[in-house]
Amino acid sequence: MIESCEKLNNQAIELASRGEYKEAIACFVRALSIENQNHLLWYNLGLTYRDAGELKEAKAAIEKAFYIKPNDEEIIETLALICYNLGVYEEAMGYVYLGLQLNNMNSHLWNTRGVLFFNTSDFINAEESFEQALSINPYYYDALFNLRDTYSELGNSIGVAECERRMKTLKRS
Repeated sequence: MIESCEKLNNQAIELASRGEYKEAIACFVRALSIENQNHLLWYNLGLTYRDAGELKEAKAAIEKAFYIKPNDEEIIETLALICYNLGVYEEAMGYVYLGLQLNNMNSHLWNTRGVLFFNTSDFINAEESFEQALSINPYYYDALFNLRDTYSELGNSIGVAECERRMKTLKRS
């Protein structure tokens, strides 16, 4: 029986969805031994490492996906989030800016930019970022939630109330 990258990828995704990360990682590694320049396999391996709580390994795998396909917004956004979770905010911000250069209308990257600023207590830039995310996607619950917290830090009680009003009308996705 000939193994295919597609079958191994699908099997790995199924294993990971059941929390069987070690087995899923083994499938991805096997698939990558067949097709080492497949950005999707590297990306999925990185996501699996991330879900298993192995952030350094996740970052390394997703960086390989980025090297193969450097203009993929999803890869860039994931790298930014992993760097954020690792506490390397400058590197995370570098990926955010790279992604926004590719697509200035990516609301998720604007939200991530805001989270980075918020976590360094730069509430003015956080506010601008969350507002930009919401101008692109007014139904983006996470950005609205984050904007509410930012308004609270800035003492903007009217903004907090408006965010809370809007949050009640949205379902969290």
